[in-house]
Amino acid sequence: MKMSNVVPSALSAAKYTYGAATIWVAPSPLIKSAHFLERIGLATIGGSCGMYVAAALMRLEHELFGSVWFILLLMLYGAFSFYIGIDLPRHRAQGLPEERSHTDAAEIFSAAGTFIAAIAAFLSVSMIVVDQVVSHGSIVVIAGCWAIGSSVQIAAGTIARNSVVEAGRE
Repeated sequence: MKMSNVVPSALSAAKYTYGAATIWVAPSPLIKSAHFLERIGLATIGGSCGMYVAAALMRLEHELFGSVWFILLLMLYGAFSFYIGIDLPRHRAQGLPEERSHTDAAEIFSAAGTFIAAIAAFLSVSMIVVDQVVSHGSIVVIAGCWAIGSSVQIAAGTIARNSVVEAGRE
């Protein structure tokens, strides 16, 4: 039995099939609470990544990038993208190949978006900590990569949640 079949999703009842018998198990409040805390932690990491990218953009000494609202916007966008895009629903679409391709695409998008956003945040932090002098173009590219990675995470979360809803209707 695969590990993904053993661990139930914290958001809905899990279906276990043993021979001819099907058992539905609702997640406990403790598991739901743990899952909620995990998602809050992921959102906090995403917000931190947004803050580091905003700090790197502040080096451009442009009026917009030094704004508290801009920094807050980047932090909120990062928090939202990590909250939605990393912790995808674990239900796999059973049946038609195109249903499976939606969940596979969501997992690939989530992985790619997380990787791109994390590398951009890492480069931003290293630029700040080591006090590197980099060109303005490099800073803009790093910020653009972070925005693209975060957007891909949001797309992954949207695709995965739509696939779960469609699979649940059947």
